Amino acid sequence: MKVVIAIDSFKGSMSSLEAGNAAKEGILRACEADVVVKPLADGGEGTTEALVRGLGGRFETIQVTGPMGGKVLARYGILKDGKTAVMEMAEAAGITLVKREELNPWKATTTGVGEMILDAVDKGCREFIVGIGGSATTEGGIGMLQALGYEFTGEAGEILPPWLESLGKIAQIREEKVPSRLMDCHFQIACDVTNPLCGSLGAVCVFGPQKGVKQEELEKMDVMMRHYAQKTAQFKGEDKSGIAGAGAAGGLGFAFLNYLPHAELRSGIDIVLNAIGLEEELKDADVVVTGEGRLDLQTSMGKLPVGVARLAQKYQAKVIAFAGSVTEDALKCNAEGIDAFFPIVRGITTLEEAMETETAKENMRSAAEQVFRLYALSLINADCKGTL
Repeated sequence: MKVVIAIDSFKGSMSSLEAGNAAKEGILRACEADVVVKPLADGGEGTTEALVRGLGGRFETIQVTGPMGGKVLARYGILKDGKTAVMEMAEAAGITLVKREELNPWKATTTGVGEMILDAVDKGCREFIVGIGGSATTEGGIGMLQALGYEFTGEAGEILPPWLESLGKIAQIREEKVPSRLMDCHFQIACDVTNPLCGSLGAVCVFGPQKGVKQEELEKMDVMMRHYAQKTAQFKGEDKSGIAGAGAAGGLGFAFLNYLPHAELRSGIDIVLNAIGLEEELKDADVVVTGEGRLDLQTSMGKLPVGVARLAQKYQAKVIAFAGSVTEDALKCNAEGIDAFFPIVRGITTLEEAMETETAKENMRSAAEQVFRLYALSLINADCKGTL
């Protein structure tokens, strides 16, 4: 029997691999099986950690320009092929790097994201997986682009600073200083929002307020963003400002689409499932184990466990999910491909106690063991051809 495990992290309790390995130990207590553990993430926070540790690789930590112009330490990963970099823009330009009272959308910049990318390019990377959630910025990615060699100049030919106000002053765009090796790169951008760059649903109006944009500033900033989009369309010969996801991360999605070669915005889940090679492992799997900290209605609406389940259905594998807690509306998950799900908490406990890492691991081991004891018995009783 082959079992493939792909469990999302139990945030604040177990990483994806910790949860997966605990489940593996429980399964092997119950029966003989070929068990494969894959890391799982949705393209957001924790994706770099999951992929580097799960697929083998190394972490790189470098000093870059932070969202408010000071220096910060940013970490990204290089997978074991030596050519694939995994990074999260929040490491260099994330809102969590800025105190609430210090948020300033007029000065926030993505410069450090470009510095991370150049560092990875210089170290031999040509394939990039980039998560762009959690930004502190609303400057259309101009900071990242300037770090990569693009020049945005004003009417007098002066190079504009890498922040939002510059967007409304762009007279000319130059790319002579963009390193040629950047043109050999391919970028997969994990983006799960569908907002365009401009307008009432755009980067400024929808996401700006949470980054410090005042209500009375929205229209003025959106006009600046439109000017940036127009100048980019003139420079590139195509207007991509209305593409779904262009408004992600304060317009960083737009910058990737227009200025970086071979860039595509994709669902974070799809990117990760492809990166970990999950589908190949599922082709001969009998059972797939997935799960997350809380299984509920939102899970059924397309979160990671359902993404795994839908892929498993292609190959007629049975799908079992484990969770720290399960809500009544989690029953919807059964209709989305999860054949059966189980909470792992075994008794009355406080939330803090249940989330303690070693406790959670043992709960996962025990739950997996008992479920697979039953599964093994069903196979025996059905002459090794049984089903759940």
